[in-house]
Amino acid sequence: QVKVPAGVDDGDQIRLGGEGQGSATSGSGDLYVQIRIRQHPIFSRDGDNLYCEMPVSIAMATLGGEIEIPTLSGRAQLKVPSESQSERVFRLKGKGVRNVRSSAVGDLFCKIKIETPVNLTRKQRELLREFDDMVKAGGERHSPRESSWSDRLKSFFTTS
Repeated sequence: QVKVPAGVDDGDQIRLGGEGQGSATSGSGDLYVQIRIRQHPIFSRDGDNLYCEMPVSIAMATLGGEIEIPTLSGRAQLKVPSESQSERVFRLKGKGVRNVRSSAVGDLFCKIKIETPVNLTRKQRELLREFDDMVKAGGERHSPRESSWSDRLKSFFTTS
């Protein structure tokens, strides 16, 4: 049996003294076990830090709210501020992997992914079109990426 300490990473080795093949002159040798870690369905790892992606609805990203995030030690609440954009990354300090050689603990980085609703009813489609028309008619900028892209495009043509 091999006791695998918390925090080992892919490629790490564990030495088991005296458990290897020996010779007639030197006794038993050491056995080295090389660790291979399977990919996790939720987390990816970089050193002591963990990364995950969490889906959020358009309403949650726009209005804000809280979502439950899985961690290695259970669950954590993440407050999503209003007007959050897709791909925004949140850092949960100390929710990563404990370092095998020290007592340091990495962080969990959670990226939100805004999900577009599917299988809408006719009424839901009408309401979304009405909302879109109101946003367009408002005269203010409501799409940060579109606005910045169009600003760069205008700047390109006016400075060239």
